[in-house]
Amino acid sequence: MNNAFEPEWQGERGGNRAARLGTVAGSQRLGASIVELAPGTLSSPYHFHHANEELLVVLSGTPELRTPDGFRELQPGELVSFPRGSEGAHRLRNTSSEPCRLLFISEMNLPDIVSYPDTGTTLAVTTPTTRLAFPSGSDGPLSDLIAAAFEADPGSAA
Repeated sequence: MNNAFEPEWQGERGGNRAARLGTVAGSQRLGASIVELAPGTLSSPYHFHHANEELLVVLSGTPELRTPDGFRELQPGELVSFPRGSEGAHRLRNTSSEPCRLLFISEMNLPDIVSYPDTGTTLAVTTPTTRLAFPSGSDGPLSDLIAAAFEADPGSAA
Protein backbone atom coordinates (compact mmCIF):
# COMPACT_ATOMS: atom_id res chain seq x y z
CA MET A 1 0.00 0.00 0.00
CA ASN A 2 1.43 3.35 -1.01
CA ASN A 3 1.34 6.40 1.25
CA ALA A 4 1.07 9.98 -0.03
CA PHE A 5 3.36 11.23 2.76
CA GLU A 6 6.00 8.56 2.16
CA PRO A 7 5.54 7.54 -1.48
CA GLU A 8 7.28 4.67 -3.18
CA TRP A 9 8.99 6.43 -6.08
CA GLN A 10 8.42 4.57 -9.35
CA GLY A 11 10.58 6.59 -11.65
CA GLU A 12 12.87 9.52 -12.27
CA ARG A 13 12.98 11.92 -15.24
CA GLY A 14 15.13 14.99 -15.53
CA GLY A 15 16.20 14.79 -11.89
CA ASN A 16 12.57 14.61 -10.68
CA ARG A 17 10.95 11.72 -8.85
CA ALA A 18 7.40 10.48 -9.46
CA ALA A 19 5.01 8.18 -7.61
CA ARG A 20 1.82 7.03 -9.33
CA LEU A 21 -0.53 6.76 -6.37
CA GLY A 22 -3.70 6.19 -8.38
CA THR A 23 -2.27 3.16 -10.16
CA VAL A 24 -0.94 1.64 -6.94
CA ALA A 25 -4.33 2.17 -5.28
CA GLY A 26 -6.06 0.39 -8.17
CA SER A 27 -7.77 3.43 -9.68
CA GLN A 28 -8.86 2.96 -13.29
CA ARG A 29 -10.52 6.28 -14.20
CA LEU A 30 -8.65 8.74 -11.97
CA GLY A 31 -4.93 9.37 -11.86
CA ALA A 32 -3.05 10.69 -8.85
CA SER A 33 0.68 11.26 -8.90
CA ILE A 34 3.16 12.96 -6.63
CA VAL A 35 6.02 14.64 -8.46
CA GLU A 36 9.02 15.93 -6.55
CA LEU A 37 10.77 18.67 -8.51
CA ALA A 38 14.47 19.06 -7.91
CA PRO A 39 15.78 22.65 -7.78
CA GLY A 40 15.88 24.27 -11.21
CA THR A 41 13.83 21.59 -12.99
CA LEU A 42 10.56 21.58 -14.94
CA SER A 43 7.61 19.29 -14.17
CA SER A 44 6.98 18.67 -17.85
CA PRO A 45 7.15 20.64 -21.07
CA TYR A 46 4.47 23.32 -21.47
CA HIS A 47 1.42 21.34 -22.63
CA PHE A 48 -2.31 20.81 -22.52
CA HIS A 49 -4.64 17.82 -22.78
CA HIS A 50 -7.66 17.57 -25.06
CA ALA A 51 -9.40 14.75 -23.14
CA ASN A 52 -8.32 15.09 -19.51
CA GLU A 53 -8.74 17.77 -16.89
CA GLU A 54 -6.03 18.04 -14.22
CA LEU A 55 -5.96 19.40 -10.68
CA LEU A 56 -2.76 20.45 -8.91
CA VAL A 57 -2.19 20.61 -5.15
CA VAL A 58 1.10 22.16 -4.05
CA LEU A 59 2.25 20.00 -1.13
CA SER A 60 5.51 21.83 -0.44
CA GLY A 61 7.74 24.43 -2.01
CA THR A 62 6.96 27.46 -4.16
CA PRO A 63 6.98 26.38 -7.81
CA GLU A 64 6.62 28.83 -10.68
CA LEU A 65 3.51 28.15 -12.75
CA ARG A 66 3.38 28.97 -16.46
CA THR A 67 -0.09 29.24 -18.05
CA PRO A 68 -1.49 31.17 -21.03
CA ASP A 69 -1.88 34.10 -18.58
CA GLY A 70 1.87 34.19 -17.83
CA PHE A 71 4.02 33.21 -14.87
CA ARG A 72 3.32 33.25 -11.13
CA GLU A 73 4.68 31.69 -7.96
CA LEU A 74 2.48 29.19 -6.16
CA GLN A 75 2.40 28.64 -2.40
CA PRO A 76 2.11 25.42 -0.35
CA GLY A 77 -1.52 24.32 -0.16
CA GLU A 78 -2.53 26.19 -3.31
CA LEU A 79 -4.94 24.44 -5.69
CA VAL A 80 -4.99 25.02 -9.46
CA SER A 81 -7.28 23.45 -12.04
CA PHE A 82 -6.17 22.87 -15.63
CA PRO A 83 -9.22 22.44 -17.87
CA ARG A 84 -9.12 20.51 -21.12
CA GLY A 85 -7.95 22.49 -24.14
CA SER A 86 -5.52 25.33 -24.71
CA GLU A 87 -6.83 27.38 -21.77
CA GLY A 88 -5.49 24.61 -19.52
CA ALA A 89 -1.90 24.77 -20.84
CA HIS A 90 0.65 24.59 -18.04
CA ARG A 91 4.00 23.57 -16.66
CA LEU A 92 5.75 24.10 -13.35
CA ARG A 93 9.35 24.98 -12.56
CA ASN A 94 11.13 24.80 -9.23
CA THR A 95 13.01 28.10 -9.00
CA SER A 96 14.05 27.51 -5.37
CA SER A 97 17.05 25.72 -3.89
CA GLU A 98 14.86 23.09 -2.15
CA PRO A 99 12.79 20.28 -3.68
CA CYS A 100 9.06 20.90 -4.01
CA ARG A 101 6.30 18.30 -4.04
CA LEU A 102 3.22 18.45 -6.21
CA LEU A 103 0.11 16.26 -6.23
CA PHE A 104 -1.52 15.95 -9.65
CA ILE A 105 -5.02 14.46 -9.90
CA SER A 106 -6.43 13.83 -13.37
CA GLU A 107 -8.99 12.09 -15.44
CA MET A 108 -7.62 9.09 -17.32
CA ASN A 109 -9.67 9.27 -20.52
CA LEU A 110 -8.30 7.51 -23.59
CA PRO A 111 -7.59 8.35 -26.23
CA ASP A 112 -6.04 11.66 -25.22
CA ILE A 113 -4.32 14.21 -27.39
CA VAL A 114 -1.53 16.21 -25.75
CA SER A 115 -0.36 19.41 -27.45
CA TYR A 116 3.05 21.03 -26.88
CA PRO A 117 2.64 24.65 -28.08
CA ASP A 118 6.35 25.55 -27.86
CA THR A 119 7.31 22.95 -30.48
CA GLY A 120 4.07 22.29 -32.35
CA THR A 121 4.28 18.61 -31.46
CA THR A 122 1.09 16.67 -30.83
CA LEU A 123 1.04 13.39 -28.97
CA ALA A 124 -1.78 10.87 -29.41
CA VAL A 125 -2.10 8.63 -26.35
CA THR A 126 -4.16 5.64 -27.42
CA THR A 127 -3.47 3.20 -24.58
CA PRO A 128 -1.56 3.60 -21.29
CA THR A 129 1.62 2.49 -23.09
CA THR A 130 1.02 3.52 -26.74
CA ARG A 131 1.86 7.01 -27.93
CA LEU A 132 2.21 8.44 -31.43
CA ALA A 133 3.80 11.84 -32.14
CA PHE A 134 2.82 14.21 -34.98
CA PRO A 135 3.38 16.06 -37.31
CA SER A 136 5.03 13.76 -39.79
CA GLY A 137 8.76 13.95 -39.28
CA SER A 138 8.40 14.43 -35.53
CA ASP A 139 7.98 10.71 -35.02
CA GLY A 140 11.39 10.25 -33.44
CA PRO A 141 11.85 8.62 -30.06
CA LEU A 142 9.36 9.99 -27.53
CA SER A 143 12.18 10.90 -25.15
CA ASP A 144 13.78 13.08 -27.88
CA LEU A 145 10.47 14.84 -28.61
CA ILE A 146 9.87 15.59 -24.94
CA ALA A 147 13.50 16.75 -24.53
CA ALA A 148 12.97 19.18 -27.46
CA ALA A 149 9.83 20.54 -25.79
CA PHE A 150 11.76 21.06 -22.53
CA GLU A 151 14.50 22.93 -24.44
CA ALA A 152 11.95 25.15 -26.20
CA ASP A 153 10.43 26.33 -22.92
CA PRO A 154 11.61 29.85 -22.01
CA GLY A 155 12.01 28.75 -18.37
CA SER A 156 14.26 25.80 -19.14
CA ALA A 157 17.73 25.82 -17.62
CA ALA A 158 19.11 24.37 -20.88
